[in-house]
Amino acid sequence: MRLRGLLLVFALLSALLPGEAGPSALRGSAQQAVLAPSFVAIDAGSGHVLAARGERMRRPIASLTKVMTALTAIERGGLSSRITVTTAATRVEPYVEGLVPGRSYTRETLLWSALLASSNDSATALALDAGGGSLTRYFALANAKARALGMTSTTYASASGLDDVHNLSTALDQALLARAALRNPIFAAMVSTKTHWTKWAAPTYAKLWVNHNKMLTTTPGTYGVKTGWTSRAGGCLIAAVRRGDRAVIGVVLDSPGIWSDMTNLLDVAFNRLG
Repeated sequence: MRLRGLLLVFALLSALLPGEAGPSALRGSAQQAVLAPSFVAIDAGSGHVLAARGERMRRPIASLTKVMTALTAIERGGLSSRITVTTAATRVEPYVEGLVPGRSYTRETLLWSALLASSNDSATALALDAGGGSLTRYFALANAKARALGMTSTTYASASGLDDVHNLSTALDQALLARAALRNPIFAAMVSTKTHWTKWAAPTYAKLWVNHNKMLTTTPGTYGVKTGWTSRAGGCLIAAVRRGDRAVIGVVLDSPGIWSDMTNLLDVAFNRLG
């Protein structure tokens, strides 16, 4: 009993002592406000970690996977070129664009579809194109790119994020990827776009895509990046937000409420930027 009492006194004194919380140990209400078990916020300029918990824990990332798929496709170039969609690209569920096997689409069209509408068939078509018809070859390219960016705990085994058993990453790795991807002007322009329409084959004739990232509309200064969800991965979100002359990239994984979690995380991060 005496030992327990001493431990309680020590804990109370520790809570009252002045000190600055480190990025991996948010204290008090700030920590409780972010419910996701894995999250990180970094300074978009320097890459410095501002707040984090479980940031190196490997988890499924759902459609955040499409950030790498899109960046790989964009860096290959030739976005106005048309690619013919194979049957393999259309054998994905449940969120699909409805691509028709044997029909050709521009790489740019597939990118808009994958990034704004999070269409799994469009992402798979882009990956097959990049891998010369082979997803295995595409995964090798994606994993090599991840290593080059310092993403040491990431394994890409999906183009869309539907494989949430083998396709794994961390909040920190996804922040590193988002920071690098946003340096690409084409990627940055796409993920900051709220809506985009394009011509389509009859009988549709035209399509309008609305970005799944609601923060582009609800949170001033938001300029990206991507949402994701599967039953195993839970709610996933990468958000990039500017306030004045500072910018923060936040990532939450397996969140029970991605919008509230991200809002609270960004508040903590910007407070630390001063």
